[in-house]
Amino acid sequence: MPRLEGIRGPEDLRALSPEAARELAPRIRRLLVDTCTANGGHLGPNLGVVELSIALHRVFDSPRDKILWDTGHQAYVHKILTGRTEALATLRRTGGMSGYPCRAESEHDVIENSHASTSLSWADGLARANALLGRSDRAVVAVLGDGALTGGMAWEALNNIAAAPERPVVVVLNDNGRSYSPTAGAVAGHLADLQAGDAPQALFVNLGLAYVGPVDGHDIEAVEKALREAVALRGPVVVHCVTEKGRGHLPAEQDDTDRFHAVRAASARKPGGAPSWTSVFGSELADLAAERPEVVAITAAMLDPTGLSEFARRHPERVIDVGIAEQHAVTAAAGLALGGMHPVVALYATFLNRAFDQLLMDVALHRAPVTFVLDRAGVTGDDSPSHTGMWDLSLLNLVPGLRLAAPRDAATLRRALREAVACDDGPTALRFPKGSSGADIPAVDVHAELDVLHRGERPDILLVSVGAMAATCLDVAERLAGRGVGVTVVDPRWIKPVPPGLTGLALDHLLVATVEDSGRVGGVGARVAQELSDTKSGLPVHVFGLPQRFLDHGSRADVLEACGLTPHHLTHALLEALPSGWQARQGATTSLTVG
Repeated sequence: MPRLEGIRGPEDLRALSPEAARELAPRIRRLLVDTCTANGGHLGPNLGVVELSIALHRVFDSPRDKILWDTGHQAYVHKILTGRTEALATLRRTGGMSGYPCRAESEHDVIENSHASTSLSWADGLARANALLGRSDRAVVAVLGDGALTGGMAWEALNNIAAAPERPVVVVLNDNGRSYSPTAGAVAGHLADLQAGDAPQALFVNLGLAYVGPVDGHDIEAVEKALREAVALRGPVVVHCVTEKGRGHLPAEQDDTDRFHAVRAASARKPGGAPSWTSVFGSELADLAAERPEVVAITAAMLDPTGLSEFARRHPERVIDVGIAEQHAVTAAAGLALGGMHPVVALYATFLNRAFDQLLMDVALHRAPVTFVLDRAGVTGDDSPSHTGMWDLSLLNLVPGLRLAAPRDAATLRRALREAVACDDGPTALRFPKGSSGADIPAVDVHAELDVLHRGERPDILLVSVGAMAATCLDVAERLAGRGVGVTVVDPRWIKPVPPGLTGLALDHLLVATVEDSGRVGGVGARVAQELSDTKSGLPVHVFGLPQRFLDHGSRADVLEACGLTPHHLTHALLEALPSGWQARQGATTSLTVG
């Protein structure tokens, strides 16, 4: 039996006999289960593409032939077959292997494709480049899976690919009938008809694309035969491979929710503790919908991951799954609002980027009462640079009329959600991070609609906490108090627009600092600094946030440490930022020696 460690690249795989290639499949599945159980990761999608991945690398000559994965979370087997078996043990760990294709890891990773439905556009561009440069000796292959064909961008690309019959592109449709849950929409129904032989003519053929299939995606030799047939056609062709998500791992096969789409690391599976942000939101929204019949929920193929399962169970007629189509979700929400409903669009923060134009022009311009709930905002950690939810505050601060909340705990999330749904004159948004909501942090006072979380003996520093950074800011305040520095910690809760009372309170202090786990450019700190600049007070403002670059994956704690957003780093930075002579102005004598 061949050893996985002996596969250093696709050339080793192509040297195997068909029987030996088949023997690799159960070993790869065992490695996937062991690795994802320990580290977390996208187990179900990769269990479903084992044979398909083997066939792809036996037929095509990567990296000369370009194999593009969409979505990229189904590329673990591809990584194993391109010589990264040993590195798989470090999957999603700080400094380790990415959970998505990563150009820095291997020349076989062509694009870092973790947002769905984009690979066909990449493929169209690569095929055009090959034609313009006279490169006829290489293939362009796009592997679509996990509902990626429901995205509008995929159809925009197909429109262009099909218009050039002389330009070869192989579209491998990995049809497992699911994204997270069963794929929504008419396309899924058409694919099911093709599998059953009930569709006399394929939609793809009508568009001008050749069609090969359906083929059993778990039969390596059948897939190889279909791929070679596709290459011989020397034009744009769809190879329809039918696969089973979670294949070969009984618990995944029996999981009706998502076939173990993504599993948590063993270290993260701890019983008890505070509920997750996602579950708090989901439960509260379901309760709200029972009180307000105008509330509807919209998901882009992520019902369970965004916390809408309970809503769907209690209000099935008022939940809408649009597939992986965030742009459509947002404009459809504007239409629902125009018709008298109050839509709640639940997305991961990073996926809102894809629908910014619709948010700006279709929702905000029309002052549509739509609420956006952004899960996985800020530092998400172990997925990939594209999944760090650090862009939403910078984008949303550009949107006129939008009100934005960043709850610090479960209690303020519930309160903010109710306040948002009550707004009927424009859009609202809430953002919260991945993971546990932690313990509730009560305010010790309220000042001009600002929650005061801590009040020091003197007003030296006004520390503005944004969302889930509250516990960190309170830790900083205690550390600074031990060094004789008085800190007022406030949480605005609603961070856009900047609460008017914040500038007045700031002028009572020597220094203002803001702390957010979002990009420093255009975030809350930048808005606060702008407001204070308009007062012409000259009050110094220090903005602490994420550097404006793509951040490597790692645990949330490790990423925050690397970005200087820990109590230790912030304490030292604020001590250095205090103006000279501050003690004399405050009548203080305490030494500022830092231990």
